[in-house]
Amino acid sequence: MELQGPKLLGASYKDPISSFSLFQKFSIQNPEIYWSIVLQELSVTFQKAPRCILDRTEKPNGRWLPDSMLNIAECCLRSSSRLLRDDNSLAIVWRDEGCDNSNVNHMTLKQLREKVTLVANALDATFSKGDAVAIDMPLTVDAVVIYLAIVLAGLVVVSIADSFAANEVAVRLLISKAKGIFTQDFILRGGKKYPLYSRVIEGGSCKAIVIPVTGNRLEVDLREQDLSWEEFLSTAKEFPRSNCYSPMYHSIDAVTNILFSSGTTGKPKAIPWTQLSPIRCAADSWAHMDVQAGDVFCWPTNLGWAMGPVSVYSSLLVGATLALYHGSPLGHGFGKFVQDAGVTILGTIPSLVKTWKDTRCMEGLNWTKIRYFASTGETSNVDDDLWLSSRSYYKPLFECCGGTELGSSFIVGSPVQPQAFGAFSTASMTTGFVILDEHGIPFPEDQPCIGEIGLFPIYLGASNELLNADHDEVYFKGMPIYNGMQLRRHGDIIRRTVGGYLIVQGRADDTMNLGGIKTSSVEIERICDHVDESILETAAVSLSPIEGGPEQLVILVVLKKQYVKSSQELKDKFSKAIQRNLNPLFKVGFVKIVPSFPRTASNKLLRRVLRKQMKDELALRSQL
Repeated sequence: MELQGPKLLGASYKDPISSFSLFQKFSIQNPEIYWSIVLQELSVTFQKAPRCILDRTEKPNGRWLPDSMLNIAECCLRSSSRLLRDDNSLAIVWRDEGCDNSNVNHMTLKQLREKVTLVANALDATFSKGDAVAIDMPLTVDAVVIYLAIVLAGLVVVSIADSFAANEVAVRLLISKAKGIFTQDFILRGGKKYPLYSRVIEGGSCKAIVIPVTGNRLEVDLREQDLSWEEFLSTAKEFPRSNCYSPMYHSIDAVTNILFSSGTTGKPKAIPWTQLSPIRCAADSWAHMDVQAGDVFCWPTNLGWAMGPVSVYSSLLVGATLALYHGSPLGHGFGKFVQDAGVTILGTIPSLVKTWKDTRCMEGLNWTKIRYFASTGETSNVDDDLWLSSRSYYKPLFECCGGTELGSSFIVGSPVQPQAFGAFSTASMTTGFVILDEHGIPFPEDQPCIGEIGLFPIYLGASNELLNADHDEVYFKGMPIYNGMQLRRHGDIIRRTVGGYLIVQGRADDTMNLGGIKTSSVEIERICDHVDESILETAAVSLSPIEGGPEQLVILVVLKKQYVKSSQELKDKFSKAIQRNLNPLFKVGFVKIVPSFPRTASNKLLRRVLRKQMKDELALRSQL
């Protein structure tokens, strides 16, 4: 802003703090100017330069960086004088769980490039260009190498979270038509080993490449078509120059990654990320979290969720170091790694912070190198955020709310604005939106209000197709026209406060957010309906606690005639079934047995009515 503000804003410009909102609005109206500036700040090198930033003649919402060619993984692996990054710069630091007193492991940019090159050559020996290849394993150094190698080689990553049950893995392999999958024999958490390979092969028949969780030897027997990590890497040695690799250059809108987001139909939406998506997420991290060369960026997550690729690109495209902990982030071991690795930017989810605070596992650690905290995935608790901020002299905490289909956050915080815990201070750069009343009419721009958010459709990095659903129907159909633009649906209900801060109030549809993972009522109900012979039907809703914090799963039950069951008995059965068949991280907060459910004239279940009834009941209990 100091460099560009006076030139772009003219006499209106005062300083970066008082002129920030004006500059953000300028970026909405002039995205071509903004992106031409920001691309100079990132490690993005085109093999063929774009003919312009945005071709607005391409309907319906323009085409970004048309005719350009590049390989975004190659950009992550290049030295850059602009970013003060050379071959000896630290690319990744990591530590294995249980090695708290060992030195932090380091990998330079050159070493990372060499490992990615080896895997890319092995991929060429095993798969064909354009094949979809899945990754179902924790976010380790090997996982990052594999991810970058798949993109470098011109294949497509299929992102699958390592917490998914076998049937959920199967659905994602089927939708993506994956030809192979990288996984581990086990997952190591808290000193215990949990099976992963067995879940993966139960979920699909495609070729699996299996990495040992510890040492060099696998502790499982492989199927005939599968390969050990060692066998897979040995195929690269057939190439005369296995230490060299020529990247596969694509158009900017070539698909590099397929991620999944739950809708309200019970089936996950398959969202393709193009090479625009990494540019968007890295640029937003640079602009809104001040990630830069020299930072050590840590965000415990998984490549199965958008934050996995976001963490990789937000580090490597801006010259920062990616910090990875191979183990559970719930305890002291993770906190000591944050201290020893010199983490400067720490990302979290609220339920993780709550665990740290309640168990006091981070006491005695020095986190004062942290410049900024960030939080995403679910609603924050103000007291927990205050505690987290206090770990490093009350440094700011930036809330981030986005979507897999956007490749970024649409509302965020900013280092040049006062931050409020549990709230967002601004829309992200170039992002425009309105808040709609119940009739679909936008509220005035600065008026305090509550309503569904409607995003402006010109949005670099946002999806323009779904692999297994009608993109227009999911994101645009039924949304109002505003200033000649059809607004894009996201589905969140947003409250704008008197001071202009933004607070997420929940979902407009029946998607819920449990532990930072979006799922649908339909998925939960499909499992719960068959848990016990006494059940006629179930309805799943999520509620935010009165005191704030992560959403709680509430299941309402209608029993068949003549059956009697206790809520606690059903709660235990629901919990086990959901954790076994859907996700082991989901917890049932409350079960209530009711005589019937409210329905529309066409017999559609009115979950919003149930949600309100339960909210009122829990509020009364809280008061008592």
